[in-house]
Amino acid sequence: MSDVVVRTETDLPDAEATRALGAALAGVLRAGDLVILTGDLGAGKTTLTQGLGAALGVRGQVASPTFIVAREHPPLPREDGSRGPALVHVDAYRLGGLGELDALDLDSSLDESVTVVEWGRGLAEALTDDRLEIDLERPRGTAAGAADGPDAEVAADDEADPGAGTRHATLRGVGARWAGVDLAALTAR
Repeated sequence: MSDVVVRTETDLPDAEATRALGAALAGVLRAGDLVILTGDLGAGKTTLTQGLGAALGVRGQVASPTFIVAREHPPLPREDGSRGPALVHVDAYRLGGLGELDALDLDSSLDESVTVVEWGRGLAEALTDDRLEIDLERPRGTAAGAADGPDAEVAADDEADPGAGTRHATLRGVGARWAGVDLAALTAR
């Protein structure tokens, strides 16, 4: 079992700050990295991934993959002609277990992509010993709408209610890949 190598926490006062954290993460993430996002409805999982996708320079709108389970965003060419990694965005909420996650065949694209798994705690850790785990917490009683499950998150998380309060993010780098990575520098504003 891998040990937590680095850990940091930060507050995210609004959706813009959540996207900015995603953009900052793009500066340290590389092909082969796995990010596991955990948080209640409206906590900002998709919003963070939008910031990450924009900063990685990937094709397509990053939206909640709730209804299709996994979506791949190929990299767009940069000004110098190079390309960064693709973004594979997965929603594990409806998956019934490790077998269904395996059926997505994420290991085939893991090495050349940044893979983000929402609702992945307890499942996605089996993909690799090295991963970045991000827990997002929102103030209680602030989710948009009354529906439960990720269906409500499509509306609640995509554009977090600016009056919903400050979210709190805990980032944990697990495994040798994260030794020496200064996650705290990403959260300093």
